[in-house]
Formats: sequence, structure tokens, C-alpha cells
Amino acid sequence: MVRFSPLPLFPTLTVLVLLGPLAAGLWGTILPAFGHLPAAGETGPNLEAFHALFDWPGIGPAIRLSLVTGIVAAVLSLAITSLILAGWAGTRGFRLLERLLSPFLSVPHAAAAFGLAFLIAPSGWIARLFSPWLTGWDRPPDLLILNDPWGLSLIAGMVMKEVPFLLLMSIAALGQIDGSRRMALSQSMGYGRISAWMFAIFPAVYARIRLPVLVVLTWSMSVVDVAVILGPSTPPTLSVQIVRWMSDPDIAFRLQAAAAALVQLALVVGAVGLWFLGEKLLARMACARIEAGHRGHNDRTLRAMGFALGTAISLALLIGLLGLVVWSIAGFWTFPDLLPDQFTARSWIRHRAGSLDALGETALIAAIAVAVGMLLTVGCLETEERRNLRLTERGMWLIYLPLIVPQTAFLPGLQTLFLNLGLDMGRAPVVLAHLVFVLPYLRLSLEGPWKAWDTRQATVAAALGASPNCVLWRVRLPMLLAPLLTAIAVGVAVSVGQYLPTLLVGGGRIETLTTEAVALASGGDRRAIGVFGLMQTAAALVPFALALALPALIWRNRKGLLNG
Repeated sequence: MVRFSPLPLFPTLTVLVLLGPLAAGLWGTILPAFGHLPAAGETGPNLEAFHALFDWPGIGPAIRLSLVTGIVAAVLSLAITSLILAGWAGTRGFRLLERLLSPFLSVPHAAAAFGLAFLIAPSGWIARLFSPWLTGWDRPPDLLILNDPWGLSLIAGMVMKEVPFLLLMSIAALGQIDGSRRMALSQSMGYGRISAWMFAIFPAVYARIRLPVLVVLTWSMSVVDVAVILGPSTPPTLSVQIVRWMSDPDIAFRLQAAAAALVQLALVVGAVGLWFLGEKLLARMACARIEAGHRGHNDRTLRAMGFALGTAISLALLIGLLGLVVWSIAGFWTFPDLLPDQFTARSWIRHRAGSLDALGETALIAAIAVAVGMLLTVGCLETEERRNLRLTERGMWLIYLPLIVPQTAFLPGLQTLFLNLGLDMGRAPVVLAHLVFVLPYLRLSLEGPWKAWDTRQATVAAALGASPNCVLWRVRLPMLLAPLLTAIAVGVAVSVGQYLPTLLVGGGRIETLTTEAVALASGGDRRAIGVFGLMQTAAALVPFALALALPALIWRNRKGLLNG
């Protein structure tokens, strides 16, 4: 009797989970964009939604903001990351920066944005630190720092959050190339440290982080929660305006939102194409510089700048989170006092019920999404192992596709599709939407340790009579406990930080820590923001602490297993 093996089903199920909601959401966006929305009595096809969109007075500034802030933030993030690596990779200073920046990767975007807002606002800590003794201010100055019309604070918030991400992706890529030999060879030819790294190592590293860089570009152009907190509001970025139209009680505005979503998608596609042209231009410029014989010896200023920028980002994130702590327990606090007159738990008590309910909902959604995602990820990796398969470049694009396509391009369509089909906007659709974004990060987190596992352990177990399933459950998974828990922690952090999938797919009925925190941004209650922002940060950080502590506790008598 032939036994049925479910392993071949995992890749198929994973593709369906990744592409099913994406394709359905895009279809649900295209139909109303061209006038077909039965729920609003529109059957189309027509171009009235596009006419209404381009008649909106703010369409030009909104497009400009989305393009400029997104591209500038992506360029700065990559440039700062490259400068840090080129100037300091392999040194003690770099290890210090890595330790400073790594923990902030798991901090949710909204919490980091609130922390930056508390730091740079006219009544923030920077202004308080220098007032009144230097500035002469005895009240907050009338300066438009937050929500400035140029999007400068928005760019700063995005760069602050994406540099740690790109830095860790680059460190992982460095482990796949012989960077030290390349560096030594280049420096022996007379190149300075930064020039040697940029000419000999950066091309190989960039080839391995190209998809993460495109994710950063797409996210920067279409982010909603950070743009609501730090970006301009009159008009806002195009992504924020799409969400406003989707939330309007007049259902007819969904047609305009769908048209704007397709414009947003076109902007991202155009920006990616522009990015590819920039890659070729930069490569030609680098080749021309090499042929001209430039060695770049005087790079001390650039090295110092890279270290200073990395340190500034770390301090901004750290002090911003500290600002959340202080505001959550602040009593009466006047400007320009550096600290409140008194500390109190009144805000925590006042928001206890609401914050605990939101925490429970956040934990439940994250637990289900990560559990299903881990099952699919382990199933796919084990199938590839047993069938001697390798993930191709097309496969990597498939994994990254939900992260590259802007959320505002397909999530509004997914909500509209559910509305047309009469489906309930409840927890299950939200879990599915979270799973679309959690799955790629689970795969990226677990693939390296899974492939690096010594397969001789499986050979020995098989020689002792263990079946492939027994090897998986009793040998491989226990030995990979630390990487498995780390992947789970990454998945939980991704789920905790999801704002738009929860807001749109949940139809506003699902209240998580992230949706509640962003909703408070318009109210200006800093104490409430501190409470929800801290709980959101804790929900993302606690799993990482457990991922470090549990293997050490479980394998305390088997130290060789602590390294997976």
C-alpha cells in the first residue's frame, strides 16, 4: 500500500497563500477603478473614477510626495548602510554599531515614528534640552517640523527604520562572499578602505540584497502608518489619501480610491524601472572612476560620517523609545522642563482595558498567522531537502512579490472584493492578510540555518533505522530550536506591525495595538500614545527575548545545541 505524503502540497499551498490574496486584491482594485462596483450601483466600465481622481486638487502634490520621499528615503538608507559597511565592516566599531542597531529591527514602524516625533517636535526633547538657556524659548516654537509639507520628517523616520534592516541583510550577504580576501587584494593595489569596499565588495553584496532594497523602495513610497504620524496632511501622500477614501462613509469614494491605487502601483513600477536605470548609471560611473585610477585614500571624513550616522540612528531610536516610556508615566509636564513634575501610572490605569483587549487581539492574530506560516515554511524547506530542489531566482521573486507590490495597490481591492461577495470583515480575513506578509520573512529567516544544518546527522539517524519524518521531528527540528524560535519572533514582529492589512481587510472592526496607536496620532494624546506604543514595542520585543532565553534554558546541559 502506497502511503500518501502531504509534503508535495506545501509548496502549492504556499504559492496560493502568497499569490491568491495578491491576485484577488489586484482584481478587486481594477474592477472599481474602471467603474464596476455593484455595491455602489456602478456596473462600468468607464473612466469616471480616473477623471474624479485627476480633478482632485491635491493629486499633483500627493504624487510628488510619494515619489520624492520614497526614492530619497531608499537612496539615503542604502547610502548610509553602504557607508557604514565600507568604513567599518570587520572592526570593533562595526561590531558596536551592529549591537546597537540590531535590536531596533524588531521595533514596529509606528512605535519608532512616534518616538522620533516625541524627539524632534517643537515641544520635544531636543527643543527642551536646549531651552531656554540657548534658544531663549520659554514655550514651544511655532515651527513646522512634524508633518512638514516637504516630507523631511517622514524621510527621516523611514531612513531611521530601514537602515537597520538593510544593514542586517548586508551582513548576511557578506557571509556568502569572501569579503576579507577581496578587501585585502584591493588595498594591496593602493585603494583606500572605502574605495576598496565599494569597488570590490559592494557589487557582490548588492546582488544579494537587491530584492530587499526594492522592498525598501516600495515600502517607502506606499507606507501609511509612518506617513500618518510624520508626513504632511494637506495634502498627504497618495497612500494615505487612498486609505482616507476607503474609510469614507460614501461608498462611491471607493471608485476613486481604486483608481488612485492603480496610479500608486504605476508609480512604484516606474520608480523600480528608474532604480534599474540608476544601477546601470552608477556601474558605469564606478567603472570610469576605476579606469581613471582614483584610489580614494583620503576617506577619514567619510568613515567618520558613516559611524556618526549609524550612532545617530541608534540614539534616535533609543531615546525615542525612552520618550514613549516617559510620556506613558508623565504627570504635569510643562515646556521647557526636561522631565515631568511627577510620574504617575494614571495613563496605564485609564487605558488598561482597551490596551489589554488590543494586546489580546494582536497576540491571537500573530499566533495564528505565525503558526500557519511556520507549518508552510518548514514543509517547503523539508520538501526541497528530500527532493533535492533549490530555490531559483524566480522563486525568490515570488517570495518577495507581496513585499514589492505596494499594499495600497491590492489591499483596498481585497476589501472591496469581500464587500461585493458579502463576506464578513472579521478576524479570519485579517489573519490571511497578515500571513501574506509574514510568510516571506519566515522563509528568509529560516532558510539559511536550515540549509546550513549538517545533513550527516540525518545520515546517522537513518542508519539507525529512523524514517525521514522521524529525522525531521526528533533530530532536525530540536537541533534547530534557536533558529526556529528566532524565525517565530521575526514573524510575530512583522504581524504586530501590520497596520493597513488590519485596518482595511478587517473593515475597521479589528482593533490591534498598531491600529489603536496610529488612530491616536490625530488626537495628540501623548500619554495614551506612550502606553499603546510601548505595548506595541513590547509585543514585538518579548518574542525575541524568549528566542534567546529558551534555547539556553532547554539546552543548558547540551551547549553544542545552542548554536543550532
